[in-house]
Amino acid sequence: MILQEFYELISSKEQDGLLLTTLRINNEHPLYNGHFPNRPVTPGVVLMHLFKEEAMRRTGNELQLVRANNVKFIAVFDPGQTPELLLESKLEVSGEFVKLNGVARTENGIVLKIQALYKTL
Repeated sequence: MILQEFYELISSKEQDGLLLTTLRINNEHPLYNGHFPNRPVTPGVVLMHLFKEEAMRRTGNELQLVRANNVKFIAVFDPGQTPELLLESKLEVSGEFVKLNGVARTENGIVLKIQALYKTL
């Protein structure tokens, strides 16, 4: 995990072919000192990385991002206002590749949609 103490894993389960993972984001993490002081906004690349970590946790493999398609940042994620983030993802493993389709959401709605391809290291 690159971001030590950035989040706490609240729950992780599989339901109707989807992986559902709830994270509680630490709005006191040093990352937010510069992004942005008094208004923590989670960088998009960090949100994307959370999906990679979830895929690694599920597959048990180290992964490298090969390609990210259709990455759509829908809303700002401020963990000071809504600390819990739900990652909904579907993984397809084919040989050394893992394809991910994911949506990150809070109780207020969708934050991010992503399609990504990872390679097993």
